[in-house]
Amino acid sequence: MIALIAELIAIGVIALGLAQVLLQVWELAAAAYALRSTPKEPDSGLIWRRSAARAPPISIIAPAYNEHLTVVESVKALLGLRYPEFEVIVVNDGSSDATMDALRTAFELGPRAEAFDNPLRHEPLRGVFGSALHPNLIVLDKTNGGKADALNAGLNAARYPLFCCVDADSLLDADSLLRAVQPFVDDPSRVIAVGGTVSVVNGCRVEAGRVSAIGLSRNCWALMQTVEYVRAFQLARLAWSQINALGIVSGAFGVFRRSAVIAAGGYRRDTVGEDMELVVRLHRRALERGGGDRIVFAPEPLCWTEAPETLRSLSRQRRRWQRGALETLALHRDVVFKRGYGRLGVLALGRVVLVDLLGPVAELTGWCLLPALWLLGLLAGEFLLAFFAVNAGLGVAIGIAALALQEAAYSRAPRVRDFVALTLVAAIENFGYRQLNALWRVQGLFDWFTGKRGWGRMQRRGFSVRGGREPLTPPPATPARSGRGPARGANSAAQWRSRVPFA
Repeated sequence: MIALIAELIAIGVIALGLAQVLLQVWELAAAAYALRSTPKEPDSGLIWRRSAARAPPISIIAPAYNEHLTVVESVKALLGLRYPEFEVIVVNDGSSDATMDALRTAFELGPRAEAFDNPLRHEPLRGVFGSALHPNLIVLDKTNGGKADALNAGLNAARYPLFCCVDADSLLDADSLLRAVQPFVDDPSRVIAVGGTVSVVNGCRVEAGRVSAIGLSRNCWALMQTVEYVRAFQLARLAWSQINALGIVSGAFGVFRRSAVIAAGGYRRDTVGEDMELVVRLHRRALERGGGDRIVFAPEPLCWTEAPETLRSLSRQRRRWQRGALETLALHRDVVFKRGYGRLGVLALGRVVLVDLLGPVAELTGWCLLPALWLLGLLAGEFLLAFFAVNAGLGVAIGIAALALQEAAYSRAPRVRDFVALTLVAAIENFGYRQLNALWRVQGLFDWFTGKRGWGRMQRRGFSVRGGREPLTPPPATPARSGRGPARGANSAAQWRSRVPFA
């Protein structure tokens, strides 16, 4: 009887692992097809000449909480983006460090009297500041309320029909914004959100708010995350975007139609997964209204983010991500596997059930329990070998395939030895790091079940100490006609609204 129970547990664990692997195989095939069928965008200069005249004005919202090490370089990078017309709204969410002082000094901030519409609730503003150096920069200083609360404050202050949310510890490539809005230009009546690729900046050289040379970190945790990010963005998000079932647009970099987000109620303030919850809610509203709204992943716009380099910070981040996914699942549990919500309830949220709810429990059970049952003679060796083949062997193959797919499409590894190193990491991560992730996700499941709140403290190194090889020659900057303009609702924004149906 005990042996039978052991075999049933093994079969269940292997079946769940195989289901996840088959899902990843489909993601790989769908991503490969998408990259092959979609021509690579031309160089930055050609994109500018072809798209700049049609690019809608955009508000960039950057929430910041205790980001004094990175916020100045990040804002400089945002102000230096090559884009026709934009504004940068930095929301200091009650930082307890020198974030506000760093912004005030670097950009010569002064008080600004400006009233905003307030369709979305947020914690009170303590001040509104403009820059003497950059007329298109505005800084909101507010009482702490969390990232979602800060984004809502930024949305109230935004005056353009599109907005881009960017983490204050992230850097955008100069032409990322122009590439990211291309789906809005191509399909303005249906596209309501676009996500871009997020890559790990650790090990790269950062100069004047730009990644001037791509490199690999010498920190093992950052290296593991580099491979993870490739797999998450170049496989999963690209694949799900093809069937309009993309379940998340990363909070580090995403572009949204402002009116759609405000109509949906803005960002929820009672979840740490506000980025995922918003996307699920937008999908849900579109399905309930019978519309054909699309949420798209664009692989070429590139955002660089600082990955945690300590085990404690990484653990906190992954537990928080897991909790955010499960909070979203719980908030929308009434549509899970519902026939009328096919792409959302069956596909997007069904994936959350398999990968985030059941997956880590099954994987951790397999790694801990199956070897013990085999040693006790309660489980045949074939079950143990099958588990290792599914969870380790196929995991290595898919990780390496994801790297190869990215390199074939975009050549993002600057040197052959960098690609070889990442390939080795893609193999090694399946033996130790992957099991740690499963443990953290199970802990995140427990955190969610017990009602834990908050983000947890994250350690930052900052961009100023980043190393790298000799800097690459950046493409020449193209002047942008930026500025907040003489009044809210400037003529350019009004003219653009008259040209497109959704503004």
